[in-house]
Amino acid sequence: MIKYLLGAILALAVIGGAFKYESNEASWQLIILKKEALNSVTNGAIRIYKLFPDIKSLLFDDTAEIILKED
Repeated sequence: MIKYLLGAILALAVIGGAFKYESNEASWQLIILKKEALNSVTNGAIRIYKLFPDIKSLLFDDTAEIILKED
């Protein structure tokens, strides 16, 4: 579950343009723009939450069943 959550966060950051790639003859650089990453992940999460309003009940369900059996 955590792998999928981290993958979704990474995908939202990549789509939002949070990474910048620069290279020259001597080196390669992958620059992470922190503010862009935070904005893209936040905006993406808000959009997903608005698309699926029942996601809160799926993720944070307070009901649970406990079945006790006597043998």
